[in-house]
Amino acid sequence: MRLAFAAFLLSATVAAAADVPRPEHPRPDRMRAEWQTLNGPWEFDFDEADRGLAEGWFRGARSFSRSILVPYCPESRLSGIGDTSPHEVVWYRRRLTVPDAWKARRLWLHFGAVDYEARVWVNGDEVGRHRGGMTPFAFDVTDQVKPGENVVVVRAWDGWNDRTLPRGKQYWKPRSESIFYTRTTGIWQTVWMEAVDPVHVATLRITPDVDRSQVVIDARLSRPAPDLWLRATVALDGATVAQSETRVADRDANVTLRLPGQRLWSPEHPTLYDLTLEAVAGGKVLDTLQSYFGQRKVSTHAGKVYLNDAPYYLRLVLDQGYWPESVLTPPTDEAIQRDIQLAKSFGLNGARKHQKVEDPRWLYWCDKMGFLVWGEMANAYEYGGLYVSRMLEEWPQAIARDYNHPSIITWVPINESWGVPGVLTDRAQQAHLKSLYELTRSLDSTRLVVDNDGWEHTDATDLMTLHDYARTGAEMAAKYQGLGETGHPIPRNGREALVYGAAYNGTPFLMTEFGGIAFRLGAPGAANEWGYSGIEPTAEAFLTRLEGLVKAIEANPAFAGYCYTQLTDVEQEINGLTTFDRKPKVDPARIKAVIAPGR
Repeated sequence: MRLAFAAFLLSATVAAAADVPRPEHPRPDRMRAEWQTLNGPWEFDFDEADRGLAEGWFRGARSFSRSILVPYCPESRLSGIGDTSPHEVVWYRRRLTVPDAWKARRLWLHFGAVDYEARVWVNGDEVGRHRGGMTPFAFDVTDQVKPGENVVVVRAWDGWNDRTLPRGKQYWKPRSESIFYTRTTGIWQTVWMEAVDPVHVATLRITPDVDRSQVVIDARLSRPAPDLWLRATVALDGATVAQSETRVADRDANVTLRLPGQRLWSPEHPTLYDLTLEAVAGGKVLDTLQSYFGQRKVSTHAGKVYLNDAPYYLRLVLDQGYWPESVLTPPTDEAIQRDIQLAKSFGLNGARKHQKVEDPRWLYWCDKMGFLVWGEMANAYEYGGLYVSRMLEEWPQAIARDYNHPSIITWVPINESWGVPGVLTDRAQQAHLKSLYELTRSLDSTRLVVDNDGWEHTDATDLMTLHDYARTGAEMAAKYQGLGETGHPIPRNGREALVYGAAYNGTPFLMTEFGGIAFRLGAPGAANEWGYSGIEPTAEAFLTRLEGLVKAIEANPAFAGYCYTQLTDVEQEINGLTTFDRKPKVDPARIKAVIAPGR
């Protein structure tokens, strides 16, 4: 069954690849056979006066003046529009025909991500709304769909200059500058439709239990049914290794499967098990969901990070997740793989995806290729009640979406006090920061959580992360000599390491931003290009500084790892190991000789 299903998906992808962008299945951890992508040309218009609702654009009669290639945002070149000026409201329209074979099924319309608030209509009827620019949503549109042609309309409100909105690196000014980049408006991940039985697996959580050589499956079915069972089958290399089924009394089901001779997941050995879930009622299979998982455990002990109960030194890279031709949207599935391959070729074993909840396909390839991930929320910049409600709404959705990926070992809700600029002394902002830590732990107790990456930590954090853009290795070494010893203060780097009133809680230290060594490959670029500490004139100067900084950190026994800034240049920021279009600035083997010699 697994091979036949994979062959179906492959043939569908190959057939569509010639004329549909990003045709691959958008959620490899939750796949069914009956789905179709809605990527491709959509009708499109800007709504500068925000008159679309009043004028009934959702009814489908009005002509839209443009065409856009979904899933690329209108700011991107690949969208066919390439307009980077601010636009508050945009509209999309697409006509579609549902396959005849789906007539007896429930039809779900999925959106990978729409920035920032979306309203969706099918044949003039509103089917739902969603707030949050980084997380997916879906609506059951069965009752709105009719035989023949159907019309889907989407309105997106961007809030491009609202600084209480979790936006990450998208700038609130008209043009990008410094560390802030081009914004994304509207649809920027795959849109797709899926056909399911009225009784189907609605949610899925897969929790590896390495200590007991087992995996725990928690699923919620869409509705109760007589004589309903959930069957789980685990396979490795095409051979079944475990199978179990449980009676579903209402809608929730829990299955625990023992894995004889379990094989663990790590960057060096990214072993993945295939998982098939079947909802069975009266002996009939109603729903088949394909997924996968990795047996992986992360913990801390005695100042070190442990992977699968062994110390593991983290050599991460800061990855902004921007592309020159497509902004936040990975241009192709191959481009995703290329980024991971590049990072691994430099000797790095993971990435801190910075200020972005990345496309699920990136996480899938991290799982497949063996690449650790720190999952980070896109932050706002100003604190207030509206910000808090937005953050508390979207961050749990991101965790739920990505819970099943073994590559993710750490969650980072806040970076450098973004959204909580007064956290050093403000009790309300400190409480919010602690609440995000506790919320994250309550939703996922299997991973590490960093409360506020870089500085101004509370005592509620699993890692003590620091940011320091020291110019030389000697400066770095001197500054952190004695770190972690009793009575030794944590150095101040522009901001305090701890909020007032908090004490260091003994967790491992990591240098999670450093370097930022700017080096221009080729002729001088734009006048506004910059680096964190000047621009090195030659590759040799770049390598000398890199080696000094890395050696200073690795020689310090207090550090359990680091995250280098950064993987690629982004627009005016030229701090990357590669150019914006992914050309290595230095032979990757020479960088690997610095970062991971002998490995």
